[in-house]
Amino acid sequence: MNFNFEAANIIENDRVLLRPLVKEDISHLLPFSLNEPELWTYSLVPANGEENLKKYMELALAKREQLDSYPFIVYDKRTHQYAGSTRFYDIQIQHNTLQLGYTWYGKAFQGTGLNKHCKYLLLKFAFETVGVDRVEFRADNNNKRSIAAMQSIGCTVEGVLRSNCKAMDGRRDSIVLSILKDEWTANVKSLLLNKLN
Repeated sequence: MNFNFEAANIIENDRVLLRPLVKEDISHLLPFSLNEPELWTYSLVPANGEENLKKYMELALAKREQLDSYPFIVYDKRTHQYAGSTRFYDIQIQHNTLQLGYTWYGKAFQGTGLNKHCKYLLLKFAFETVGVDRVEFRADNNNKRSIAAMQSIGCTVEGVLRSNCKAMDGRRDSIVLSILKDEWTANVKSLLLNKLN
């Protein structure tokens, strides 16, 4: 198993390019932060507004230095525009697992198939290059759109952690979903590939 994410310098297919997030990317993401603040309604770490976006990015980059996370910026090759961000996080080498999340896209990119392309590339990288045994996903249990998107790529719902973390408006229940390596190999990869085509 190789937890060296430098191989993830650029992950791409004909629709999307994912590259490591850098501080200068604030210029690409700021328009979303200023014009579409509702993108972070369910987020534990809000990035609405310039100050919040700066903190959001600083935290993401600090977590990468700590080898806890690996954040990406998402570029839509079809429209030639930056679309949002996503990341691996809670990387646990000792358990051979990681989480995939902190995913958000501008409204113009939602429902276009971009997310499925991103998830396919990231899952393929996690299972086939890094060699993890499990990829976990979490969301606010009220975020039905996000939950439906995760289920549509082959995630299995494991349960709900009740009042497990602070949220912007109090506490939240978090739904936990996952994909296991043997599920990826057996059917999730082909299911997702068919949806891309």
